[in-house]
Amino acid sequence: MNLFLAALGVLGVASSGPLIAATLGATTVTALAIAFWRNAIAAAVMATPTLIREPRLFGRIGRYEFRWSLVAAVALALHFACFITSLQLTSVAAATALVCLQSAWIAIIQLFRGVRHRWQVLVGLGVSFGGVVAITGFDMGTSPDALLGDVLAMAGGLLAGIYTLAGGRARQSMTTGTYTALCYSMCAVLVAVLAAFTHQPLTGFDAGGWLGILAITVCAQLVGHTAFNHLLATMSPLLVSMIILLEIPGAALLAAVFLNETLPAGTYAGLSLILVGLAVVVAGQRNGKGRRDKPAGERPVAELGAD
Repeated sequence: MNLFLAALGVLGVASSGPLIAATLGATTVTALAIAFWRNAIAAAVMATPTLIREPRLFGRIGRYEFRWSLVAAVALALHFACFITSLQLTSVAAATALVCLQSAWIAIIQLFRGVRHRWQVLVGLGVSFGGVVAITGFDMGTSPDALLGDVLAMAGGLLAGIYTLAGGRARQSMTTGTYTALCYSMCAVLVAVLAAFTHQPLTGFDAGGWLGILAITVCAQLVGHTAFNHLLATMSPLLVSMIILLEIPGAALLAAVFLNETLPAGTYAGLSLILVGLAVVVAGQRNGKGRRDKPAGERPVAELGAD
């Protein structure tokens, strides 16, 4: 059963990039509309069981939990804005690999906060960012838009790291359902504000557009993330983290099959470097000695994908 759920989880999160790219390319759906509806729908789905079984949990949310949930929601809203926009500018494979650098960004943030990591983490960071240089170098020669998409995807990875660290703080005293319902709902409101300022419509799409939004929400948000959250109860966080990294080649393969996306050989080399580097970072973070920041250092690595 765990093997089936792991495969389902990888397929779900890996489908995020190709589904978003296909929806943006074939319909009138906007980037912020995708971000808004996937969060609004997910918030409603996650809130319903808690409202039915233990509605008083929402009344117990204190200032500390609300503050960190708000920080997470702001980071998540900006993450989606950056990542989804990047898929309009660069390849699905490059955008997915660069946004998955969130575990590397988490390690860097921890270094600035005084957390000491083993040498494997530093080596993994170097290898991962070597892959970034390879990808951006090839995209620089392709087009300025592709390079901008790479930068936005990297920014999305940094924001995903901040979202995960803030969520780790909030979830010290909140259930998963309570936290995700609060965070996703606030994120949806923030995205709606961004959409109003940038004049991106959130409604008025054709049937194909709504079908794309629903597919993204179900596959990436509900199926993929829910599968990995369930596995965390029965498998080690390190193993789950390593499985989630399969999102990178998975997204590249799906984009190649369904979107006919072809990349230069150098870009695939960069993807491989990022995948290897992230695997080393995850292993080093889980086994490292820098554990005095445990709530924000361990749980985020176990919950890598935010896409």
